[in-house]
Amino acid sequence: MFDLLKSCRLCPRNCNVNRLDGKIGFCNSGNTVKVALASLHYWEEPCISGKNGSGTVFFSNCNLKCVFCQNHRISAEGIGKAISIERLSEIFLEQQQRGAHNINLVTPTHYVPQIIKSLDLAKSNGLNIPILFNTNGYENVETIKALKGYVDVYLPDLKYFDNKYSTKYSNAPDYFEKASKAIKEMFLQVGEPKFDDNGLIQKGLIIRHMMLPGLLFDSKKVIDYIYKNYGHSVYISIMNQYTPMHDVKLFPEINRPLNPKHYDSLIDYCLYLGVKNAFIQDSGTSSESFVPEFDLKGI
Repeated sequence: MFDLLKSCRLCPRNCNVNRLDGKIGFCNSGNTVKVALASLHYWEEPCISGKNGSGTVFFSNCNLKCVFCQNHRISAEGIGKAISIERLSEIFLEQQQRGAHNINLVTPTHYVPQIIKSLDLAKSNGLNIPILFNTNGYENVETIKALKGYVDVYLPDLKYFDNKYSTKYSNAPDYFEKASKAIKEMFLQVGEPKFDDNGLIQKGLIIRHMMLPGLLFDSKKVIDYIYKNYGHSVYISIMNQYTPMHDVKLFPEINRPLNPKHYDSLIDYCLYLGVKNAFIQDSGTSSESFVPEFDLKGI
């Protein structure tokens, strides 16, 4: 797997840099894993957080860098601590010992080879809770194929349908093409969702979509695509937590909170289509208070 870092093509940026020699590409990541926080997270979907919390591991840096990213401090500024593969495996086990329902790998794509090695080591030492791959969706299919057998639950974003928005806000003109293909591979691996007796997800696919201000029509296109291709075989998580932060001030059309009526309209549209398997958010989620403090705890 580490050969993939010699000419890195882990994500659609296809930078082809030799990260084993310490060179960095778009994601600003070299040969060492960098982590900003390991914590129990209680604000994921109910089937993920449960009562004890999800064992989130927030990885530093990102291959997408959306202008509106709420985790800007780690995705763009690179806040975090470099750790060894052995230490990462210990963190997984420590999360399990804390009672986490799962290991939630947040923005992990650029560290897939190291994560696979860490999971092998952790599983040999008793790790046995589900592994979640929590991604922005901008993936190469080949990287997702390498995760077969390691990931139990995929939690990808599907941020945009129209490439003019993915180009403007994420510098990714091929976002929908790459994300939709990657999500198809994820579904082939894990199939329809399976839950334990407590309602906690053990296997499956939850596709997240966070509405952006003024993009109701694009959001409807995203829902159309998911429902047409997967029906009731996946869950859709429709999020209203958009919070204007950081670089978004350069984009006045989205430098404002989401209109609640637009969010309600999208929910009504889902009901009109016949969507049954969906998570929605209450009002009040658009707040910087929901952004974790990336203080290196648990690292």
